[in-house]
Amino acid sequence: MHPPFVVSAAVPVPEYARTVSSAIAVIVVAAGSGTRLGHVEPKAFVPLGSGTVLSVAVDSVLGMRETPHLVLVVPGERIESTRARFAPIAAASTAALDVVSGGATRQESVANGLAVLPAGVDVVLVHDAARALAPGLLFDEVVGAVRARRRGIVPALDVVDTVKRVSDDGRVLETVDRSSLRAVQTPQGFPRASLDHAYATAHGEFTDDAALVASTGLVVDAVPGDVRAFKITVPADLHRAEQLVAEAAGRAAVDAGGSAAPDGAPSPARLWPRVGTGSDVHAFADDPSTPLWLAGLEWPGERGLSGHSDGDAAAHAICDAMLAAAGLGDVGQVFGTADARFAGAHGEVFLAETRRLVEAAGWRVGNVSVQIVGNRPKLAPRRVEAEALMSRVLDAPVSVAATTSDGLGFTGRGEGVAAIATAMLVPRG
Repeated sequence: MHPPFVVSAAVPVPEYARTVSSAIAVIVVAAGSGTRLGHVEPKAFVPLGSGTVLSVAVDSVLGMRETPHLVLVVPGERIESTRARFAPIAAASTAALDVVSGGATRQESVANGLAVLPAGVDVVLVHDAARALAPGLLFDEVVGAVRARRRGIVPALDVVDTVKRVSDDGRVLETVDRSSLRAVQTPQGFPRASLDHAYATAHGEFTDDAALVASTGLVVDAVPGDVRAFKITVPADLHRAEQLVAEAAGRAAVDAGGSAAPDGAPSPARLWPRVGTGSDVHAFADDPSTPLWLAGLEWPGERGLSGHSDGDAAAHAICDAMLAAAGLGDVGQVFGTADARFAGAHGEVFLAETRRLVEAAGWRVGNVSVQIVGNRPKLAPRRVEAEALMSRVLDAPVSVAATTSDGLGFTGRGEGVAAIATAMLVPRG
């Protein structure tokens, strides 16, 4: 888990922020225009899969372990049609539903949603409909963290790209240290009284609810986010969401025993596995006493590889390939160097966690191959052992090969090890 993301100076949490009960509300903000998406409809009402961006978001909310009080904040002219569309769905889930008009700003929209919540609600999550594919599990984890810590919680991902501060005329001024930076997502969760207090005493506009709550002197923590909770902002984002929704629909059809799409065509998700490629490189560590871990095994007598974890380039390349095939990002996004859980962790830990994420996304591992490029160690004597270990962890065949680069490049000069992997995933079912 990431270290706490303190957005203001730590101060004692007042009594109004200390009450927690089982009553949960989720305010879904869906009143924006979304002009950058290039559609006539407001963003939340743009078609996505068999529904809309908003309906996909609502499906995720209603997938929570506990049924929430659902508040949809929409453009004023769409209140009645939205209520008619979602009232039967909410009733089937035994969820209370309110539909209210959005304000001139996001902050006003959230305030309108807060205003209709009954007194029994003690935990409030605020979610942007544009992050439609945020899974129900992420909502559950935010709720759990709010209850455990009794303060605001935001899901966040490590910033994996190099970040530059740039002048108005485009000149690069400096490179920003990204080690303490996070890309914040929604849903953001708060004790109800904390959020009410923040909105009642707000001065100025804030970009998200965490910043608003922090402005009152309360502490907000970050917990690991989810790559699926990306924001649909531009057409490329919508295309990515369409692909993921289509794949999920195909998997659901297979799970239900279906074999064909509505038009009679074979289900793409059933016929077509997904293939991903991944690569990783690690230099040999300066300290000759560093142990070498490669392909899940320790290699006594060999100099180890440098890295945040154990430097197992083969295992990391396999994880990268699996994540790519599942559309879940890459190793840098999922296992950031700032995540203390994986400091010094061995390749077996990364493989097991990646398998868990892939299976949670509806896939299972078909088979994996990885090629190690380097002058040492000599793989042949332990190839079968490495294949057996990683096959056991992934519950799928793993083949391991090795080659040199004929003295070329950093591997040829004996400066490090590279690995290239391919993973095939198949729909679960």
